[in-house]
Amino acid sequence: MNHAAEQHTQQQQFRSVPLIDAVAQYYALKPQIDEAVLEVFASGNYILGPAVSRFEAAVADYCQVKHAIGVANGTDALLLTLDALGIGPGDEVITSPFTFFASAEVISQAGATPVFVDIRPDSYNLDTAKLEEAITPRTKAIIPVHVFGQMVDMDELMDIAWRYGIPVIEDACQALGASYKGKPAGSIGIAGCFSFFPTKNLGGCGDGGMIVTNDDDLAAKMRILRVHGSSPKYYHSMIGYNSRLDALQAAILQVKLPYLDGWNRRRRELSSLYSERLRDLPLRLPVEQDDRYATYHLYIIQTSRRNELIRFLNERGVASGIYYPIPLHKQEVYAHLHFGSFPEAEHASEGTMALPLYPEMSEDDQVYVLKTVRAFFIERGEAV
Repeated sequence: MNHAAEQHTQQQQFRSVPLIDAVAQYYALKPQIDEAVLEVFASGNYILGPAVSRFEAAVADYCQVKHAIGVANGTDALLLTLDALGIGPGDEVITSPFTFFASAEVISQAGATPVFVDIRPDSYNLDTAKLEEAITPRTKAIIPVHVFGQMVDMDELMDIAWRYGIPVIEDACQALGASYKGKPAGSIGIAGCFSFFPTKNLGGCGDGGMIVTNDDDLAAKMRILRVHGSSPKYYHSMIGYNSRLDALQAAILQVKLPYLDGWNRRRRELSSLYSERLRDLPLRLPVEQDDRYATYHLYIIQTSRRNELIRFLNERGVASGIYYPIPLHKQEVYAHLHFGSFPEAEHASEGTMALPLYPEMSEDDQVYVLKTVRAFFIERGEAV
């Protein structure tokens, strides 16, 4: 066989495995989703209305809280919560440097200053042992990020926050369905914020977000803030936002919510198999604390050969993603703040990447991913 024919034969053997597959999930629920969407079209209630109210009630029940407030996206969920708490210029808000940019962006949008605390190298979550040293008289909130679907050490964090009288806003955008000592993500702080971006464990067909809280006054204020600060309509008591969960998205998410726990269990099964089959390779694998229930929004591995491995996988049809390539304190927009160094976050940003993971992933596709990852290290003499 000549070289060109051999290459063609090898290419034919390659699979195409996406990082996620939102289309497969739609087709699995197509009749129910289509019916729900058509009901919204027929109702004429496109902004807020019954579909949103029903979904808010369902999420509040799921998270074991009194209130759920649907907003336009997860970023707005964080921003409106900061605004409702009166946080603004001159204030500081503590968060993680190893997360999606929105976690710090909203602090800046509110006029406050982000303050970063380095992460734990095992969970990639904010290191609560380093939290207290970051608190100053200007600290007005703490935003722990339950990154990749595993919750922060909330007992220690809440104890510190309580002693200093600082409200805690849980950035649970990647963690709907996760829990800490039996307490649902989003239910422990004064408020919890979720995203329904299509790639999330509970994803819509567009943007969407939710704030959950047990605080009656805070909930009332956020419901006003999301509609231009008006209550009743055309009477404005504050400067607000145009940030409402779309009724179509609420209807779609209402269909999907009963399946979330099953999807999260499947993510855990797939993640467990990844960890079992990859543990002998020179990789850092996810670590789940015993008192937590992680939902594996992403399956994250860490390697000093990240760029080589990504290229190798891509050539063989396996998608992957870098989460996150630049820690927040090193983003260009924050250069003027001279944050200094957060070595664990920096180290993570140099080596972390996500392997394909989604509930509809087939056994054959996962086996192919595992074999391809192993082949990379075999070729370099680092595995058998």
